[in-house]
Formats: sequence, C-alpha cells, structure tokens
Amino acid sequence: MDLKGKKVLITGADGFIGSHLVERLLAEGCKVKAFCYYNSFNSWGWLDTIEKEKLAQIEVFTGDVRDPNGVRTAMQGIDVVFHLAALIAIPFSYHSPDSYIDTNVKGTLNIVQAAKDLGVERVLVTSTSEVYGTAQYIPIDEKHPRQPQSPYSASKIGADCIAESFYRSFNLPLTIVRPFNTYGPRQSARAVIPTIITQLLNGKEEIRLGDLRPTRDLLFVKDTAEGFVQIAKSESLIGEDCNIATQSEISVRDLAQELINQINPAAQIITDDERMRPEKSEVFRLYGSKQKISENTAWKQQYSLQEGLAETIAWFRNPENLKQYKADIYNI
Repeated sequence: MDLKGKKVLITGADGFIGSHLVERLLAEGCKVKAFCYYNSFNSWGWLDTIEKEKLAQIEVFTGDVRDPNGVRTAMQGIDVVFHLAALIAIPFSYHSPDSYIDTNVKGTLNIVQAAKDLGVERVLVTSTSEVYGTAQYIPIDEKHPRQPQSPYSASKIGADCIAESFYRSFNLPLTIVRPFNTYGPRQSARAVIPTIITQLLNGKEEIRLGDLRPTRDLLFVKDTAEGFVQIAKSESLIGEDCNIATQSEISVRDLAQELINQINPAAQIITDDERMRPEKSEVFRLYGSKQKISENTAWKQQYSLQEGLAETIAWFRNPENLKQYKADIYNI
C-alpha cells in the first residue's frame, strides 16, 4: 500500500510512540487525524510539544477508545487506522486490572468493529513483547507461546485475539504489530530508561531500581515508528502478527550502568523492593526475532543502542522536558 495521500487515524496519538508516529506519517505525505484522550484540560499530550507548523497539518479528535460511538465517529472517512491507544504500565495493572480490560480489550474491539462496518482499507493493531512472557527460546519469533504474566499482558493477548478473530471471521485487512521495548524522547516515567535518566539528571547519587537481572530488546522510538510505516505498506503481512525488534538484548543492570557512565559515574544502583514485580510476574528475558519484518518489509534498524541513548539523554537534558517528570517518586 502506498500511504501518500491516505487519510490515517492514529489512536493514542497524544502518547509516546503515537506522537512520533504522527510526525513520521506527516513526512510520508499522509492526511493525519490524531485521536487523543479527552480530558478537561484540553491537553493533547505530547502533541502539544511538537512544532506548530506540524500541528497545523493535523486534525485532532478528542475521545475515548472505550466509547464505541466516539470511535465510529472518529473513523468516518478513514483509509488506514494505526491503533496504539492502550493502558501499558504493568505495576498499575496489578492495582486496576478492570481498566486494562476496558481500554485494551474493549477498546480494540471498538476499533475493529468500526473498521469492519466502515470498510477501512487497513488496520494496524499494536501489541507488545510482554505477551510472550519470559523467553522459552530465543530469538522470540511470532510463533512463540503467549504467556500472560501480568494483567497488562493478559489484556494485550486478549486484544490480539479479538483483532485476529476479525481477520479470520470477516477478512478485515489487519496486521498485529508487536514492538519490543521501545525507548526515546517523550517516554513516560513508568519505564526504566526515563526512570534512570531523570534520577541522574536531578542529581541523585543513589539510583533506585527494581530487579536488575531481566534483559530487554531495546528499540529506539524512531525505529519503532518506521516499523509501523513499513508494515502498513506490506501486503504480505495482512492477517499476520509481526515483531519490531533489534534481535539483541541487554540486562537492566548493564543498561543502568551505561547511563550512569554517560551522566554521572559517581552514582550507585540501589535495589528498591517497592519496584520489584512478583517473582512469577517478572519477564526475565526478551530477545526478539526480526526475521519476519526483514523478509516482508524494507525496515532496517537505523539507531544503535548507544546512538538512541545519546539522543534520549540529550532530550531529557532540556530543562523544559525534564521538569515534566517527578524523579523523586515511583511512578507505577
């Protein structure tokens, strides 16, 4: 599919990955409609921080993916839907699992139901590497068993299944996009890299973290956004799920030490029990396969981990960006 000139809807456009995808799709020549979460502050999230000339090119729709009427209204006249809106924080899913079912499962149902009824040309539903749980083998390919090790991952498995069922039952032209551990500018403080960077840049000598043993396959956000674009262009991935991964891994301990070395070598890592996941819930190894995306699209990783971390640190060093983060509290 040629995306140039297509009218695209991005749910979760106000969020971390979504806001970067908005910018990437503008560059692709798409007519972008950004679905942002309605709130009384009239905030458009991270879209409020992008260049005004870019913002002027975007149609903003405020609503809630849990509302089928709002979703259907937003999707009128849309050619391609990139569905990213979700609740994603794992610790908060222990606290409020109902909200994850409502947003992630029912929200996805609203998207695919409206897409079917309105004849949308293509739907991309965002999954997560968390659906795989701790690796049973590596690299983790798309055939790896699903293991719901948190209410969050269970809700995303449910959303994936709803999406797949609409392809199989109604031939909805859909792809499940499964990014591994995306990081970069604008990421929320509930993720490990912003947690480390914000503590360091706020002068803390003791960096509080949870379990240091897990490994992650870290993907810079611009590479993730490019993955979405290339998957949308691929006809061979309709009805499929597809990883976006670097096929590499680094432990939380080594990642933290790399950031400490770059920002403040005198800092020390302190294990904080409050940040520990339950033992059976912790995903200890994520190491994704990039074979499928490499064989079916033109996507290639453009940013090494060192390059991506450097760009991320530079963004956080801007006082206007750093002040939006509360480094002195644990964000669940």
